[in-house]
Amino acid sequence: MASPIQASGSAGSALPDAFFDRDASELARDLLGKVIRHRVDGLWLAVRIIETEAYYLEEKGSHASLGYTHKRRALFMDGGVIYMYYARGGDSLNFSAAGPGNAVLIKSGHPWTDARSGPEALARMQQLNPDAQGQPRPPSRLCAGQTLLCRSLGLKVPEWDARRFDPDALYVEDVGDSPQALICTTRLGIPPGRDEHLHYRYVDPAYAAVCTRNPLRRGQRAGHDYVWVDRQGIVLPEDPRPNAR
Repeated sequence: MASPIQASGSAGSALPDAFFDRDASELARDLLGKVIRHRVDGLWLAVRIIETEAYYLEEKGSHASLGYTHKRRALFMDGGVIYMYYARGGDSLNFSAAGPGNAVLIKSGHPWTDARSGPEALARMQQLNPDAQGQPRPPSRLCAGQTLLCRSLGLKVPEWDARRFDPDALYVEDVGDSPQALICTTRLGIPPGRDEHLHYRYVDPAYAAVCTRNPLRRGQRAGHDYVWVDRQGIVLPEDPRPNAR
C-alpha cells in the first residue's frame, strides 16, 4: 500500500467542466488519482480520490433511473455539476457526467498534503471527522467511505448540491499522479435485482486496503470477483503489479 499521506510539490491544475462531460465509466476511471480541494476556515482541505462508482440513467442501480425530480436535477445537467444526497445519515458526493442521468459517485479517498494543503489542513479534517470516541481518526481511515470523505472535507448537501465547481471554494485538481492499472469490480450497496452485477466500481490498487471494501481481500478471485483494467477500461490479462508475479 502507498504511504499514509501522499505529498506533491506541484500545484497541478484544476479540471475544467469539459473533463467531466464524458462517459461515466471513463470519468470514474480518470478521476482516480485526482485531488478534491475544499476551502474551510481559510484552509484548503484535500483528498486524493481512490475509489469511484459509475452510474447510468438506463440501469436500475442509479438514482436517475427513478426519474427526474427537482432534488435529482443535477444528474440531468451537463457534466461537471455536483450532485449530493444523504446516505446512511451522512452526505455523499457525486459529479454529473455526459448524458442525462449519468454520474460518478466518489466512494472513498485518502488525505492529501502538499504546499497548498499542509498539516494544518489535515488536522482540521481530523477535527471534522473524529472517531466514535471523539479521538482523531488515523489518516488511512479518515476518508474510507463516501460519508466519511464528505465529513472530513466539510462538504454538506445544502451548500453544494446542484452547484458547479468554484475555484475559490471547491474544485478537483490534476496533480499528475494517476494509477495506470485499476481494479474493476461490482458496486457496493446495490439491492438485488437492481443491476448489482455490473462492474462499474473502480479502485486505485495502491489504496485497495483502505477503500470502502478491499476488492483484493482474501477469498476474492481475479477474473470472477474483479478484473484488472487499464485507464481506457481494457481488461488486462494478469495482475500488473511487479510483486504479483
